[in-house]
Amino acid sequence: MSNQTSEEFIATSSGLQYRILNEGSGDESPGPESVVSVHYRGKLTNGLEFDSSYQRNQPASFPVNGVIRGWTEALQLMKEGDKWELIIPPDLGYGSKGAGNIIPPDSTLIFEVELLEIK
Repeated sequence: MSNQTSEEFIATSSGLQYRILNEGSGDESPGPESVVSVHYRGKLTNGLEFDSSYQRNQPASFPVNGVIRGWTEALQLMKEGDKWELIIPPDLGYGSKGAGNIIPPDSTLIFEVELLEIK
C-alpha cells in the first residue's frame, strides 16, 4: 500500500475540510466512544499557533466525543497512523464564545492531527 497524500482539501457536509498529509497503516477508525492518542498542533488562520502537543513532546489522549465537533468528526474518518490537516469552521470549533484569551470568537481553526493509537 502506498502512502497517499492529497493536495486538495476534501469538504464534508458539515463544513469540515481535511487533506491527508500522510496515510497510516491502520485498518480501523475510532468510534465516538473510543479513546485515542494523538499528536497535534493548532493555529489560527493568521498563522498564530495556540497549542501543540509536539511542543510539549507528549501526545494527548481523550475520548473522541470529548473534544470540539470538528475533531470528533475528523477522528472517526481517520485510521491509526494517519496525519491530516483540518480546517474547522467556527460552528465545529469554539463558535461565538471562542476559548479563553487565545482563540477569538468565530475563529476558523487549522489543525495538524496525527492519530497515533486507538486505545
